[in-house]
Amino acid sequence: MTPRQAMEAWLQHLTHERRASPRTVEAYAGAVGPYLAFLDRHRGESLTLADYGTLTAGDIRAYLAWRRSGDHPLSARSLSQALSAVRGFHGFLDRRLGTPCPALTLVRGPKVRPGAPRPVSEDQARGMLEEAGTDDDLAPWERARDEAVLTLLWGCGLRISEALSLRRADAPLADTLRITGKGGKTRLVPALPVVRAAVDAYLKALPFIGLDPDEPLFRARRGGPLSPRHVQATVQLLRGRLGLSDRATPHALRHSFATHLLGAGADLRSIQELLGHASLSTTQRYTQVDAAALMGAYAKAHPRA
Repeated sequence: MTPRQAMEAWLQHLTHERRASPRTVEAYAGAVGPYLAFLDRHRGESLTLADYGTLTAGDIRAYLAWRRSGDHPLSARSLSQALSAVRGFHGFLDRRLGTPCPALTLVRGPKVRPGAPRPVSEDQARGMLEEAGTDDDLAPWERARDEAVLTLLWGCGLRISEALSLRRADAPLADTLRITGKGGKTRLVPALPVVRAAVDAYLKALPFIGLDPDEPLFRARRGGPLSPRHVQATVQLLRGRLGLSDRATPHALRHSFATHLLGAGADLRSIQELLGHASLSTTQRYTQVDAAALMGAYAKAHPRA
């Protein structure tokens, strides 16, 4: 087996055994593909699979240095993610193909300080939903669709991929949604009446009838599945109309779901379950945002501030 074939086998493993999302698999391929090509150039020959067990820490650090200073240099966070993908690939080579790489344990990635989530305010989120429902450039059913998708992101804390993974059989929505998130982890999320009403309005206006139960619920203008890119472009258009900053993204609505719950008194464990986070430390980042909002309110309201 060649290194390229080993990479393809690893990507298949991620897809079918680990149930990684298509975007995760694409990101890992985008990190490990250049890694293989770089090592061939760095060593001056086409490496065999056995050669990957003889790599030195210097070889791997040279790859990281190249990614940090090449034509398209990576940030510290992106470089750390690339190294994580390389580690995952070498772990597969070790476990499945008997080709360990001891030198990898000597390589440390850049230090990355986790940033606080960047949610939008409640008024901004409401404005985005209302503007999506009044866009004269779209057909009525498309306006209802965009409003329903954004309502799911804010009202249920879904990722774009999770909202677009809903099937025709899932609607009309029940009181709770069973969502399969990253790593194939399943969680239950309450569907508020306003969320169910938005999806019902979309279904009522949807011109495509007779969809199979397993087909995607949200459809594009010509009848195909709605793409994540459309949702991103829609939010980009809305924030331009409303004068919002670049932080107003679809994922920011998910962040807002968490911070608004936290501000209303919800406990971190419950928010962790609703978001589908594997680790509580990931959810704890929202306390930074809530504390910042609290201090901001104090600074505005206290007479001696």
